[in-house]
Amino acid sequence: MASPGIVGFVGLDILSLEMAASLIRSGYQVKAFEKSETLINEFVNLGGSKRGSLVEAGKDALAVVLFLSHADQIDDLILGNEDALKGLQKDAVFILHSTLTPSYIQKLEKFFTDECKTAYFVDAYVTMGVSESLNEKIMITSSGRSDAIARAQPVLSAMCEKLYIFEGEVGAGRKVAMVNGLLEGIHLVAAMEAISLCAKAGLHPWIIYDIISNAAGNSWVFKNLVPQFLMGITKHQYLNMSVQRVGAVLDQAKSVTFPHPLLAVAHQQLILGSSNSSGDDGDSLIKVWGRALGVNILDAVNAETYNPEQLASQIVAHSNTVQRIGFIGLGAMGFGMATHLLKSNYAVLGYDVYKPTLARFVDAGGLIGNSPAEVSKDVHVLIVMVTNEAQAENALYGDHGAISALPSGASIILSSTVSPGFVKQLEGRLQNEGKNLKLVDAPVSGGVKRASLGTLTIMASGTDEALKSTGLVLSELSEKLYVIKGGCGAASVVKMVNQLLAGVHIASGAEAMAFGARLGLNTRTLFDIITHSGGTSWMFENRVPHMLDNDYTPYSALDIFVKDLGIVSRECSSRGLSLLVSTVAHQLFLLGSAGGWGRQDDAGVVRVYETLTGVKVEGKLPVVKKDAVLESLPAEWPVDPIDDIQRLNQNNSKTLVVLDDDPTGTQTVHDIEVLTEWTVQSLIEQFKKAPKCFFILTNSRSLSSEKAIALIKDICQNLNNAATAVNNADYTVVLRGDSTLRGHFPEEADAAVSVLGEMDAWIICPFFLQGGRYTIGDIHYVADSDKLVPAGETEFAKDASFGYKSSNLREWVEEKTNGRIPASSVASISIQLLRKGGPDAVCEHLCSLPKGSTCIVNAASERDMAVFAAGMIKAEMKGKSFLCRTAASFVSACVGIVRKAPILPKDLGINKERNGGLIVVGSYVPKTTKQVEELKLQCGQNLRNIEVSVAKLAMGSTEERAKEITRAAEMADVFLRSRKDTLIMTSRELITGKTSAESLEINFKVSSALVEIVRQITTKPRYILAKGGITSSDIATKALEVKCAKIVGQAMAGVPLWKLGPESRHPGVPYIVFPGNVGDSKAVAELVQSWARPTRLLSAKELLLSAEVGGYAIGAFNVYNLEGVQAVVTAAEEVQSPAILQIHPGALTQGGIPLVASCIAAADQATVPITVHFDHGTSKQDLVEALELGFDSVMVDGSHLSFRENISYTKFISLLASTKGTLVEAELGRLSGTEDDLTVEDYEARLTDVNQAQEFIDETGIDSLAVCIGNVHGKYPPCGPNLRLDLLKDLHALCSKKGVFLVLHGASGLPKELIKECIERGVRKFNVNTEVRKAFMDSLGTPQKDLVHVMENAKEAMKAVIAEKMHLFGSAGKA
Repeated sequence: MASPGIVGFVGLDILSLEMAASLIRSGYQVKAFEKSETLINEFVNLGGSKRGSLVEAGKDALAVVLFLSHADQIDDLILGNEDALKGLQKDAVFILHSTLTPSYIQKLEKFFTDECKTAYFVDAYVTMGVSESLNEKIMITSSGRSDAIARAQPVLSAMCEKLYIFEGEVGAGRKVAMVNGLLEGIHLVAAMEAISLCAKAGLHPWIIYDIISNAAGNSWVFKNLVPQFLMGITKHQYLNMSVQRVGAVLDQAKSVTFPHPLLAVAHQQLILGSSNSSGDDGDSLIKVWGRALGVNILDAVNAETYNPEQLASQIVAHSNTVQRIGFIGLGAMGFGMATHLLKSNYAVLGYDVYKPTLARFVDAGGLIGNSPAEVSKDVHVLIVMVTNEAQAENALYGDHGAISALPSGASIILSSTVSPGFVKQLEGRLQNEGKNLKLVDAPVSGGVKRASLGTLTIMASGTDEALKSTGLVLSELSEKLYVIKGGCGAASVVKMVNQLLAGVHIASGAEAMAFGARLGLNTRTLFDIITHSGGTSWMFENRVPHMLDNDYTPYSALDIFVKDLGIVSRECSSRGLSLLVSTVAHQLFLLGSAGGWGRQDDAGVVRVYETLTGVKVEGKLPVVKKDAVLESLPAEWPVDPIDDIQRLNQNNSKTLVVLDDDPTGTQTVHDIEVLTEWTVQSLIEQFKKAPKCFFILTNSRSLSSEKAIALIKDICQNLNNAATAVNNADYTVVLRGDSTLRGHFPEEADAAVSVLGEMDAWIICPFFLQGGRYTIGDIHYVADSDKLVPAGETEFAKDASFGYKSSNLREWVEEKTNGRIPASSVASISIQLLRKGGPDAVCEHLCSLPKGSTCIVNAASERDMAVFAAGMIKAEMKGKSFLCRTAASFVSACVGIVRKAPILPKDLGINKERNGGLIVVGSYVPKTTKQVEELKLQCGQNLRNIEVSVAKLAMGSTEERAKEITRAAEMADVFLRSRKDTLIMTSRELITGKTSAESLEINFKVSSALVEIVRQITTKPRYILAKGGITSSDIATKALEVKCAKIVGQAMAGVPLWKLGPESRHPGVPYIVFPGNVGDSKAVAELVQSWARPTRLLSAKELLLSAEVGGYAIGAFNVYNLEGVQAVVTAAEEVQSPAILQIHPGALTQGGIPLVASCIAAADQATVPITVHFDHGTSKQDLVEALELGFDSVMVDGSHLSFRENISYTKFISLLASTKGTLVEAELGRLSGTEDDLTVEDYEARLTDVNQAQEFIDETGIDSLAVCIGNVHGKYPPCGPNLRLDLLKDLHALCSKKGVFLVLHGASGLPKELIKECIERGVRKFNVNTEVRKAFMDSLGTPQKDLVHVMENAKEAMKAVIAEKMHLFGSAGKA
């Protein structure tokens, strides 16, 4: 393989070596100049070549990578060296890999472009990724002019695993580094404050670390640096470096006038720590920090430790059984916890101040009380899950409070986030009640979904007796249960420390993103980079997307952190501990609450920065250039997995059952059945066939959420029953949804799981190549011409029923689940993994997911999709189970379907059908409206349009609605029978309801009206095209009564084609399902044009070619009037033969244009192939006129001319005819006899010469040759015909080589045996005139009562002769 080029390195570091190695693996030649022997030797060992100077390193290189750590190097190497840039390619690009400031990078770019005339210069911020997907892999953030970036991109992509681009001003990479440094600095101080607080509270730092590193308070800094801190590995010098890094960020902030309250106080804390160093090089950071804050962290670290999870297991093993549970506080978390206990067969009495919640709890099977006291009577355990200390106080000791009603010996689980001091005080008060009431301090973490699933993280503390009395309940509610020693309040300390970190991480995320916006960075891209960098945290990844979307729907209210960080401040005050970063974070949340945003999402703290500085963090995902994005991706996996998938499927007994929420999901498959009913018996029949796949059309997208849920449950239950009946058939369910993310998610997935059981993972995969849907970097895009538009910015995201905001699929999952599944918990299969790891890497990744995960799939090509499918099938064969929510491409990949060409009408044999096609349009997306306008514009002449009023259908009276339906159906019947393609469309005004439910109801009325119109149409259409998912489903199931159809293939890319089943109203009719979101504005018009009934079933040339292949001849019958035309066509249709209507110049003179028009019309309307031929054109004027009149073929008769004159004459017409696609027949030789008053005497006749024939064909370019082999016009002499069959054989041999068809005039009167011998020797067209004309004349001798009877009698006489000839020529049955 040829090398893509040379790349030079000037200066090396550890990262440069990784970059160079990646280039070498990609086939580049790499050379370097570096003074360090160690580095250059390692470089050479990688396969690079050593150079002695910058000039040598850059010579002939298409790119030069400069590693410069400080400005002095630039002065020495470049600015002070006039020859430094000599020998470079003129179009070489400079890639600056450095730690210089943005302003200095910009200065350097100016030098290169202005002084050195270097056209291309970009900077590159190079780091090692720290995320799971990019751990220890090279990431590059590059910026520069668009032309420079385009030039550098192939090299940049080859050097790294992940490339980020900022087009425009250079220096963006260093700006990103500063934002990341801001976060790392704040997170470092926050981590130190958290450890100091837990040590001051008497908790073991390692226990806190183990819990929080798996909780919402985690960050990369906490996870990776705290262990080194606690072990004393990190020395005090680290503080000095941190002071410098943070100071540089603050300096940059001053230059752009941006306040950094958190970073500034973190900087001061770092300075304070640094100032407490003893000066001893061995002084550890843990000692220095302890001295600075007056906390002996080291003693806390060295204290005896224990395992909180093991302690919890021991307590649960010896816990008491609980029968009745009281539950106070049925908010989002509390309701989930309480209903999970119900599902676990506990008797639960619930109370909440919000009455509708109590009604929901009753519906879920719970008991309720009207006060805390009522739900506390006779319970063994009371759980309190309220918002704050005041609410807890009121629930327990207020009017009708719980304490007065609790029985002696009962236990209270306090799961609210309150201060440790409050818990300790409460425990004392309970002891004074004299009822032996026990208290467990048990704050929880994990969110709404985990609450409902019983998979929370719970920290619990209290006496052993209290813990044993509640252990089984706590275990039932949790996936991770930690018992914290230290008595009541200890667990709340853990929760308090977690909230300290979580709150600081949200606030620092806001400060970082606002700073990034001030620096001019694209905040979406910035966020993506940080998630793979050291500045990330759980809260950053979870909350910043809300800031980017400017969506503050309260998953967790801002006021909660006003409360929680207030708890931290009070505890620090009471313990004499100064924690400045958490205090400033508290003030920021207070500012947000004072600004009126307290009840909104806590991510709204970013508004404090936006209000103060005027920046906007909201980051609309950019519209990107499709080609540039696709070219920036790694090369596809080199092996096509389709063969492997087919082989795996042979060994995998699973059937793929696709529940399709509208019929468009069949748009990538063929030779698969689709069911529109799901009775157990019909499903049993499917499973008995052991198919690899079948579809069930649910049409659930047209239903309300409640109906869709019930439907999916019903289908899944029937699938289970049917599978059980067929030897426990194994299957995987795919919920095929819209590739633009519309539909009932997660409702349908939840419904399926409720019947089928929990899956190892939900797979989300909306990639659909034919529709231009790509998922790249977790962002789902919709292609628009040469651009990729984030899905959340398209018209589809504004859908009245299924709208959404997020384009990032992780965030989309969180949005659609209302926060139940946080974006940060959603796994992802990256394109990098697909293209570099292949199916085995996919399998390994899927097998490693925790049970119940949600995983999105990136894909930018069908190869990507196939790689994922192969990996998923391998995981299934290892016992993993998946529920898939996907677009259409996933299905074909999983089945291993090889794409085939679009199906055309001729492939289905419907060209002979007379009636028009029926096109029904109900979709309202703007794309459909544009497509309908283009359809009417392009096909208006042959298309009949029936527009039905949406206002009458959806808003009018019953009578108005019925009249509109009847009118449309009657008009459609008339048009279809008139052989016109007919468009039935709803008027384009979009009428929506006030709610999504009302909008769905209006859609239903319109859709049901279209169904009724189609039901009332009695004419069988040649084909049916339904536009829009809901429309096509309803038409198929309700109007056409389809129960099972065969998916034949696609009518065009992304447009499914079904063949209707025998049970339907129109068996065998092609049914085209045209999705509302597929194709450009011309797509529908182009498809309708390609499916239009052809003017001619076959062209003149195709007619003769079929005869040549089939070894038969076609009769060309002279016609003079309408009766003759009808006789030929009727005979042809009755015996199913092709035929040619032939007009002689004499007939044209008499019949004129009406005769020609009647022939053309008859040929157009015939159900068998008919063409129209102009015979014996002996003048240029006649032939030119014939070409203009629209004849399919003409005969240029120059037989009366000399050989050279005949060539010239014929060639002239042949050239004209070629521009119109008209077949040309010519005559060589001359027949004797009389035809239509033209007489050729015997002495003028001459046979065709073979040698002349070759020259004639070569020079004229004709298609057919009429030959003279002894044949005559008119009647043969009494002695009979004398044909030279040997000459005919030679002529056929010549014509076959030249692709020219043989024609024989004078067939009237030839014996049948002789006709057959001529056909065997290659004659493909016989002219027939005399016998048909005689039949006409003879019929006139029979008296008739009326002229009509004369015409009918003449027609029947001619038809009999014509049919006989067709049988003789062998063309009967060949139509």
